[in-house]
Amino acid sequence: MQKKAFALRLDPAVHAAVERLAADELRSANAQIEILLREALARRGIEIPVSRPAKRGRPAKEN
Repeated sequence: MQKKAFALRLDPAVHAAVERLAADELRSANAQIEILLREALARRGIEIPVSRPAKRGRPAKEN
């Protein structure tokens, strides 16, 4: 799955709070924002399926 990139303007205080929370939970600020958005959507009854992560590592050798 390819992620959608876009600019997000935040109040500096909100950004600082997200960064603190992300650091406490050992995540990037970007990952923390995605989790917060998913939680907010779920509270409104909108469930978003979690996409499978991209395969990592080298491709298998062909014989």
